[in-house]
Amino acid sequence: MPNSLIKESSPYLLQHANNPVNWYAWNDETLAIAKRENKLILVSIGYSACHWCHVMEHESFEDEQVAGIMNENFINIKVDREERPDIDMVYMGAVQLMTGQGGWPLNCFALPDGRPIYGGTYFPKKQWINVLSNLADLHATNPDKAYEYAAHLTDGLEQLEIPKATIESDFEIETLYKSVNKWKSGFDHEHGGPNRAPKFPLPNNYLFLLNYQYFEHDISIKKHLDLTLTKIAWGGIYDQLGGGFARYSTDVLWKVPHFEKMLYDNAQLVNLYSQAYKQSKNELYKKVVYETIAFVERELMNPEFGFYSALDADSEGVEGKYYVWQKEELEYLFASTPLSVTKDDFEIFADYYCVNDIGYWEDENYVLMRNEEESIIAVRHNISVGELQQKIKTCNSILLQVREKRVKPGLDNKVLASWNGLMCKALTEAYLIFEEDRFKKLALANANYLVKNYCKETGRLLRVINNHSSISGFLEDYAFVIDAFLSIYVITANENWLLKAKQLADYTLINFYDSKQNTYFFTDSSQEKLVVRKAEWSDNVIPASGSQMAINLNTLSVYFDDSNYRQISESLLKLVIKEVENYGPGYSNWAILLLQKLKPQTEVVIVGKSVNENLLTLYKQSPPNVIFALSDKETDLPLLKNRYVDGQTLIYVCKNNSCLLPTKSVDEALKQIEESTT
Repeated sequence: MPNSLIKESSPYLLQHANNPVNWYAWNDETLAIAKRENKLILVSIGYSACHWCHVMEHESFEDEQVAGIMNENFINIKVDREERPDIDMVYMGAVQLMTGQGGWPLNCFALPDGRPIYGGTYFPKKQWINVLSNLADLHATNPDKAYEYAAHLTDGLEQLEIPKATIESDFEIETLYKSVNKWKSGFDHEHGGPNRAPKFPLPNNYLFLLNYQYFEHDISIKKHLDLTLTKIAWGGIYDQLGGGFARYSTDVLWKVPHFEKMLYDNAQLVNLYSQAYKQSKNELYKKVVYETIAFVERELMNPEFGFYSALDADSEGVEGKYYVWQKEELEYLFASTPLSVTKDDFEIFADYYCVNDIGYWEDENYVLMRNEEESIIAVRHNISVGELQQKIKTCNSILLQVREKRVKPGLDNKVLASWNGLMCKALTEAYLIFEEDRFKKLALANANYLVKNYCKETGRLLRVINNHSSISGFLEDYAFVIDAFLSIYVITANENWLLKAKQLADYTLINFYDSKQNTYFFTDSSQEKLVVRKAEWSDNVIPASGSQMAINLNTLSVYFDDSNYRQISESLLKLVIKEVENYGPGYSNWAILLLQKLKPQTEVVIVGKSVNENLLTLYKQSPPNVIFALSDKETDLPLLKNRYVDGQTLIYVCKNNSCLLPTKSVDEALKQIEESTT
């Protein structure tokens, strides 16, 4: 018989609906049962694409013996971390305090009142049984000890939310110099990225380094960026046939990924590779952007232009089975296909994609990856680079058709506001740099989808809609949707998007920001009260919601000439200056904001009939710190007021609330921008 999760809509919870474990969803009724029966709670957290979550489910949660122990002694709660990141943050913080590390699956035991006492991540079956037995015995025979653990842990969690010591002085460039110098000591100079495994792409880290390198002309950073972005694009972490990125690489080579594909990774990497192309004009980066957007369209987009959350790592119960190839299989396909490839082309394909000792994984399987420049491979096979590219394009198309017939990884069809905001922003960036109108249409369609389904008239935002129910937005939802709407304003010159972003930001200041503590909390003040109210300070695979809100407020302060936005943004930044200095990779979004404060902030105002044409030309040649304000009509927006002249297109370059004389010449405007940023 299915357990109570059968009534849920989350793909992750539904995966566990037929376990013999008597799982409950997190809700008031479940928590009341724990108190009434005076049982410890197991909060087990994961997500649908998580490989080790599947492993632990198969080993323990599908086992009748284990389920019997769990059902007798605990109230077992399953949580989809992507639906409820607030719960995940609390119990992940507890496990990290206890063990010094975290990850998923996350398994945390708590008192009936929800306060944590013990936890960890993946437990093998034998160890899991021991943990269950020991904790059940502790609660039965020595409950005071359990309550003592809980009190200490809760105190520790509350201490984590206390803001850091603020700096009183002005921001200094030396902070970033010290941060980057420490950061460099961890560079992998052979394969790019950090000099350790596993390797996560962490796009925001490289976005900061990209902006930093632009202003500081640091050759070593430039080399590291070129190496890293090339190796990631060549690696097995990138789907060489279908486009799109896996979540991380298990090795230093970017070779063998954890094969799940997450929307948030792909969105941020589209943004990063677009901006990297803006600086370098590297055609590989453009190829990655186009292929990744095509993957998202093909496999992660619903009919209304909302974007799904993820594809699983596993298919048919085997990690990576959908993506890897055996040599004999490839040889057969090349020998038997009636299309324009031959058996001889296999040698070229195998050389190009390392179907050799380099690309070998395990069990006769190969991960398709690259290891050399196309020019080197072309010379080796006595063909031109153009011929090589055409052969590989044909081979990819054939193999992609073959792969489409395999059993596909599971799809997590949740549409999360925050991750859609990231993807929407990425599409606007790709449009501005590549002038591909399809990207603009996709971005605008997605933004309209969010407005129609997720934005409420009060300024409140939803995180996810499940059938007839919904979950209210957390700070990350507001942060990334605001950022997306600001970008939509730029590509449309429609002021309504700016006003929507402002409305959402004002809602967060009322409901998420605590002026007394100078803290942006992750949860709305009206939402469910958990053990502690968490704030998100450090950047991770997704930038911290607090850092993104600080950036948003800084941008809005320019558009609306609002000193309150500016003051809050700067006061938040001052709390984490020492963290930026001490560990840049964990505070890279804050570092982007600091760079905005330290480098000249330039506003480019374009008004008139040819706004978009001028924008596209100027954007591609402008520094990272430029804010664009645009309108094709008269408006009261502070940056645009009294600047419109009927029948003309004028460009104003402004700095420190002072604008130069307007120009009709894009070249002259570019010259003014260059002078204003030096």
